[in-house]
Amino acid sequence: MNDKIQLLNSKIAEAKLGGGEKRIESQHSKGKLTARERIELLFDKGSFEEIGMLVQHRSTNFGLDKQKFLGDGVITGYGKVNGRIVYAFSQDFTVLGGSLAEAHAEKICKVMDLAMKNGAPVIGLNDSGGARIQEGVVSLGGYADIFYRNTLASGVIPQLSAIMGPCAGGAVYSPALTDFILMVENTSYMFVTGPNVVKTVTNEDVTSEELGGADTHAQKSGVTHFACENEIAALDHVKQLLSYMPSNCEEEAPKVAYTAGDESRLKLNDIIPDNPNQPYDIREVISGTVDSDTFLEVHKDYAENIVVGFARLAGRSIGVVANQPAVLAGVLDVNSSKKGARFVRFCDCFNIPLLVFEDVPGFLPGTDQEWNAIITNGAKLLYAFSEATVPRVTVITRKAYGGAYDVMNSKHIGADMNFAWPTAEIAVMGAKGAAEIIFKKEISEAADSDAKWKEKEQEYAELFANPYNAAARGYIDEVIRPDQTRQKLIRAFEMLENKVVNLPKKKHGNIPL
Repeated sequence: MNDKIQLLNSKIAEAKLGGGEKRIESQHSKGKLTARERIELLFDKGSFEEIGMLVQHRSTNFGLDKQKFLGDGVITGYGKVNGRIVYAFSQDFTVLGGSLAEAHAEKICKVMDLAMKNGAPVIGLNDSGGARIQEGVVSLGGYADIFYRNTLASGVIPQLSAIMGPCAGGAVYSPALTDFILMVENTSYMFVTGPNVVKTVTNEDVTSEELGGADTHAQKSGVTHFACENEIAALDHVKQLLSYMPSNCEEEAPKVAYTAGDESRLKLNDIIPDNPNQPYDIREVISGTVDSDTFLEVHKDYAENIVVGFARLAGRSIGVVANQPAVLAGVLDVNSSKKGARFVRFCDCFNIPLLVFEDVPGFLPGTDQEWNAIITNGAKLLYAFSEATVPRVTVITRKAYGGAYDVMNSKHIGADMNFAWPTAEIAVMGAKGAAEIIFKKEISEAADSDAKWKEKEQEYAELFANPYNAAARGYIDEVIRPDQTRQKLIRAFEMLENKVVNLPKKKHGNIPL
């Protein structure tokens, strides 16, 4: 018996060593943690239970029979993150470059299946050179098995991907199918084809960082939701993200203990400038309304004319979508529409109520936008809000013009409660442009056309540049002072807590992709 226990202990020690001490040192020299160190930092101390520690690959091609490692380059299992069950896999770059093949993929699929059966989030810590070439089509099949499970799990359990090193070729599509992607600056990258292939095919000279680094995907492509300064920060972000979402689609959004107090926020009265064309930072409105220091912005550096993220309101987890007047005057464009739609759909999947702050002068005009399908992409945001069945509340802080008024969670597309500040302007378009169209003849025939134009602009503004016509028709439930916003929202979301919506029976909708 003792001999067998000694053998087991030696096997466990071998598995934990991964690719060997020298390769672990190499990992550290690159500023990267090992696969096991990542697991230890992610899970509550002593809670992780490993599955498949002694699994080995089965291929004998091209010398693989002489390169066998316990675990086959990926650590899989489950444990607790802040007291809640979570499943995870962590690829080990020190073992055959973290390459994915049959046994490696089977281990990942097993924890994904368990996560689905037990209704718990799954987290992927990706650090892999891609498919294991020596195993051929078996490697490709392994990727497809994972992609299929990503798709089945979508909307059932939260799926988070932290890119801790290389992620290239087919490997990028599993993270792309998950809910949130986090990358580490300077040590992680994602691309379908690497710099060498790009150089050969297009003659472009580009580095891995320029082609698919964290900053590139955070700012230009929008592929990653968070660019983190190091791996520890990335793992902390993963934990923080999980705290805002339920474990599965059958649970309600998480709540934390909250003691009610004076909910008025007087500083909100001074945020909107007197000049309606002067910008302000919508983040001041958000932070002044939600619980202190709870706003976690998502996609911060991408499509900055819209702000999305998680927060808490009286302890309740909520999703926030807000136009940003400080960037492009807060207009909706192709990228901001996609960004907003994706976030709205995630919140709706996992029963997270939606709070919308609206200050939007319309959709961005121009050939660039039209040729890049602003019609189809703008419709994505419209579709996402219309389809959402979670509690939905809108606050119009200033402009709500044209079709963008409809799209930004208006009453007409199913919003539950719509509030407006006295500074709200709800109209088809701005007063200046409207006056030019409506009173074109009078302005052209006037002795002083500029003076007449300003007169008519003022006339139109007095009639429409306010929230009262919309309130008279019931499109706005209440016009409120800014300092009342937090109190009104707390009560509205409390009232909507048991909201139920029965959608028409169908297989699924056909969102304009």
